[in-house]
Amino acid sequence: MSGLRLKSDENLPFAGKPDVLIIGAGAAGLFAGIECARRGRKTLILDHASKPAEKVRISGGGRCNFTNLECHPSRFLSQNPHFAKSALARFTPWDFIERMSAHDLTWHEKTLGQLFCDQKSPAIIKFLLDDLESAGGKLQLSCPVSDISRTGDEFVIDTSEGRFQAQSLIMACGGLSIPKIGATGFGYDIARQFGHEIVETRPGLVPFTFSGDLKDRFAALSGVATDVTIRTEDKTEFTEAMLFTHRGLSGPSVLQASSYWQPGETILISYDAIARAAEDLPTLRQNAPRKSLADWLSTHLPSRLAIDILSELGLSGRLGELSNKHISALTNRLNRHQITPTATEGYRTAEVTVGGVATDKLSSKTMESQLCPGLYFIGEVVDVTGWLGGYNFQWAWASGHAAGQTA
Repeated sequence: MSGLRLKSDENLPFAGKPDVLIIGAGAAGLFAGIECARRGRKTLILDHASKPAEKVRISGGGRCNFTNLECHPSRFLSQNPHFAKSALARFTPWDFIERMSAHDLTWHEKTLGQLFCDQKSPAIIKFLLDDLESAGGKLQLSCPVSDISRTGDEFVIDTSEGRFQAQSLIMACGGLSIPKIGATGFGYDIARQFGHEIVETRPGLVPFTFSGDLKDRFAALSGVATDVTIRTEDKTEFTEAMLFTHRGLSGPSVLQASSYWQPGETILISYDAIARAAEDLPTLRQNAPRKSLADWLSTHLPSRLAIDILSELGLSGRLGELSNKHISALTNRLNRHQITPTATEGYRTAEVTVGGVATDKLSSKTMESQLCPGLYFIGEVVDVTGWLGGYNFQWAWASGHAAGQTA
């Protein structure tokens, strides 16, 4: 863009042009910046937002679920399930914990390998910014990028603050999830510009919505939670809590399943607390015929949910009054409840974006483009999406670390 001025040495955060320019001051971008700067590379991070690392700030309700000890590549979605292996192996959760420990930050494991920072999200952000500063890296916020091009062996980046040039360009600008904190599809646009394919994107780790009778029933159950196993049509299963909401279903099991769900597909729900007990109903009918069916079901499930299920099936009275047909219907309802979500809540509340820059033209070791030397893609913008529980932050650290070793 001819109207933009080239940044002169005196206007730059450091003398001379940056060697590496990073678009995006989120988890991946900050970590890549630290690694580049530690190698002596003049590193500048740009972000259109006024604050860095907003997803880190809101993670885990501000407690920051910063990684997961069970960070196996099988817990990441990608068209190439092997792509993430190299980066994850070369920078592990324990490597990140070591970085935290250098800043006297402590952590605790909540469940299923999920690690949370005792000092909460602001402490994680501060340690990243401190490491960036001590390594000599620079950060410029409130600086939207309008155009990127390549001239010779350099990238030209036009921004609201002028024109920058750099040998290496790292795209760390995330996906489409949670637009209220600044998410855009800019990274995908740049990837396409330089010849990369984009795997179709969709919201992930997001609540399901329903319509009609199901919406009304679930709204009446809003706030009720219970452990379930949810199975998607591709046979993926998650056993965790499910929460009824005014719009549909949420909770860890639902968020996990949503990343594997496609519009129009069904999900299968099994109520774990009652599944085995339901199989014993014929015996219980004989041994405790006067026991109230509602009382029995309410000992295993929240009472509001128990009453809703019995009402749906038209069942009431005592166990001794149940026919074999009734028992079969109730057992199927509790063990194999098949429903079809209308949609999800979309990118507005999605924690991640599934899909992104295709990995077939990226180096799994360095994240560098095989189509345009010096161009890198890291973090959520890439077609690598982790499970709920710290996996996506570990991908951010690991992919940022990988790019930072060579950019």
